[in-house]
Amino acid sequence: MFTKLSMTKKVFILAPYPKGEAPSQRFRFEQYIDELHDQDLSIEIHPFLSKKTWQLLYKKGSFFGKALGILGSFWRRFLLLFRLINADYIFIHREASMIGPPIFEWIIAKLLRKKYIFDFDDAIWLPNYSETNAKFHRLKAYWKTKWIIKWADKVIAGNEYLMDFAKNYNQNVQIIPTTIDLIKVHNRRTDYSVPSLNIGWTGTHTTMHYLDEIVPVLQALEKDYSFSFTVISNHPPSFELKSLRFVKWNKETEINDLAKFSIGIMPLIDNEWAQGKCGFKGLQYMALGIPAILSPVGVNTSIINSGVNGFLCSTAAEWKTQLIALFESQELRKNIGQAGYETILTKYSVKANLPHYQNLFRS
Repeated sequence: MFTKLSMTKKVFILAPYPKGEAPSQRFRFEQYIDELHDQDLSIEIHPFLSKKTWQLLYKKGSFFGKALGILGSFWRRFLLLFRLINADYIFIHREASMIGPPIFEWIIAKLLRKKYIFDFDDAIWLPNYSETNAKFHRLKAYWKTKWIIKWADKVIAGNEYLMDFAKNYNQNVQIIPTTIDLIKVHNRRTDYSVPSLNIGWTGTHTTMHYLDEIVPVLQALEKDYSFSFTVISNHPPSFELKSLRFVKWNKETEINDLAKFSIGIMPLIDNEWAQGKCGFKGLQYMALGIPAILSPVGVNTSIINSGVNGFLCSTAAEWKTQLIALFESQELRKNIGQAGYETILTKYSVKANLPHYQNLFRS
């Protein structure tokens, strides 16, 4: 039980994207906003990108429209600096501006002499970009992450790998995992008794290449088993499978679409970028009681106790073996799925992690 603060404190959150649009924000801090308002905190979210620019950014072409939108974003950030003088807390998610050096962070820390909390959930110091935005890639200044960390008063990392990187530049680092709201959002459960099984994967087209190692496994299983393989994404996959079913990602139907999975998969390639990921796909599956199979990469090995609350598979043979085991046993699917749900409830839910966010604004 927390004692309410005696007076309202002003919290300014600087984030890259408009509210409600990006999973990184939705499942890092946005789902805590209502609860934090109840703690006598006045919270304002200030995205770098306007909604219009955000919608343009991941479309091909429109170079000048994107450039004008980015210029407008910098102007809004500049004007915001005058209001930050009166901030009690400043919370920066990933970066104050999506391109260029850490000018705003430097002004906040060095000129305004304001302390800020820095939150990140990916290996954002590594180059990672889509083909549609390759022209902006050179403007990203990936090197700035270490400076943003160094100037921060507190650093919030999404997993241990990110924390270890941050501690090279700042010792005041803690882990708050990416979390799931089991009450307002992920409040459905999969049906273990459906006669036709549905393997599922969700993600953007930029991460769909992780499925390349799984496609041959599914092709082999199609010869002996009847199942669907559902891909939920913003673009359809290019590979061919008889079992393939594409569902276009839609925020309004996302949870209902995910809850139709009988088995959720999250293959990864073990590299630096993957080491920094926070296991969000796996967490989503587990929150809905879906038995999950993940690659043993990065934080996945902390989330999954293989054979207890999910499975970790490295080779094609292991993937095939575990998929067959889940195909052939409803009891196994149910036991693994329910154990996964309990893991989310106790370690990765909003309820379990709310005290960590409350404590950020108590000193």
